[in-house]
Amino acid sequence: MVCLGNICRSPLAEGILKSKLNPEQYLVSSSGTSNYHIGNKPDIRSIQTAKAHGIDITDQRAAQFKSDDFQIYDFIYAMDNSNYENIIKLANTQEDKNKVKLILNETHPNKGFDVPDPYYGGDQGFEEVFQMLDEACNVIASRLEKKN
Repeated sequence: MVCLGNICRSPLAEGILKSKLNPEQYLVSSSGTSNYHIGNKPDIRSIQTAKAHGIDITDQRAAQFKSDDFQIYDFIYAMDNSNYENIIKLANTQEDKNKVKLILNETHPNKGFDVPDPYYGGDQGFEEVFQMLDEACNVIASRLEKKN
């Protein structure tokens, strides 16, 4: 799960997907394409929104996406088109590029919608982002569980 700073959207996406999958079978993490917040906890509004839905993301710390991540993960979900392009620039092969997807294409195939960045908005923006990501993560989890 990748956004810009790894403190709002991608930590929520990580927490949501982790809550839907067996942790012994899947590695789910998040990062940002920038280095603005490395080592920081998620934004308090992301923490509170996740907590309101029974998900604890307080142990997460912001990290920066690296080209090595292509070797670790089978799927890389970008929160928006800008971060998608930044991730693609780090890809070394077509196989790497094929791993990168826009997360909202899971619920709106081929539409290219962005998850809005709630950072500069109010608490309601975080709840709206949570709902979008929850719906997308339901699709992802369902697909992964069918494979096993």
